[in-house]
Amino acid sequence: MEIKLFCPATIANLSCGFDVLGLCLDNAGDEMIVRKVDQKGVRITKIVGANLPLETEKNVSGVAALAMLETLDELDFGFEIEIYKNIKAGSGIGSSAASSAGAVFGINELLGRPYSRKDLVQFAMQGEKLASGNAHADNVAPALLGGFTLVRSYAPLDIIRIDSPEELYATVVHPQIELKTSDARSVLKQNVSLKSAIMQWGNVGGLVAGLYTKDYELIGRSLHDEIVEPLRSVLIPGFDQIKQTAYENGALGSGISGSGPSIFALSRGKNTADQIAKAMSDVYEKMNLPYEIHVSKINPDGVRIL
Repeated sequence: MEIKLFCPATIANLSCGFDVLGLCLDNAGDEMIVRKVDQKGVRITKIVGANLPLETEKNVSGVAALAMLETLDELDFGFEIEIYKNIKAGSGIGSSAASSAGAVFGINELLGRPYSRKDLVQFAMQGEKLASGNAHADNVAPALLGGFTLVRSYAPLDIIRIDSPEELYATVVHPQIELKTSDARSVLKQNVSLKSAIMQWGNVGGLVAGLYTKDYELIGRSLHDEIVEPLRSVLIPGFDQIKQTAYENGALGSGISGSGPSIFALSRGKNTADQIAKAMSDVYEKMNLPYEIHVSKINPDGVRIL
């Protein structure tokens, strides 16, 4: 008994929402096969497209799966996982989250869904902890729930899913350098000024309000990062130019995707998103820097069975 899954890429932080906001992409993602087998435990039997460890305890999907199985009565069968990676590690669009979310979703399906999608987030977070040293949910929550997600609280875990306005599109460019989440975290300060914090939580409230009211201009005004982007953007080649180019071509807002080096722009309508993609591409072409680019509507479903 096996199922094949699409495990979507995600954009986390969304400028103002460090570690609490994320969205799910529709056409960028990994594929995964999860199989029920006689042998107990969890084994990763195949990884295509990336050089990642097959050992269960060293792979994010394995760690997430084990965290979930620990909460259930001991099973007299086990699971095998095959991973087909299309999202590069260190790209900033949730590579580890896609694997973590897919594993727990697939096993949950084969077990007859003992857990809701929202329940699965806590297990997928353990994969993120292995990847970055921090059990954050801003990628795994949208990967599992679809749409936009807000992590209101981590203790206790409280996640709110928010529908996306229909015409909202994301353009994401990934310059082909790897930026480890752990390295991108190391440049952050542990304390921020009250003035910066006030600006930041005003924008978080504005972005959430904009999504609920489908106010595209408010969404755009709220995509501003006072705290993290100034420190991280120096790690990303051509960042300021890419961001400026996105605005000049109609973006509502633009910023670092996750911990980088990918850069995202949100826009109203596919034509604008495509135009932004071409303009971003031109910047990296002139810099002779290899890149990948994605244009995607917001995925309302999250992980899905193929």
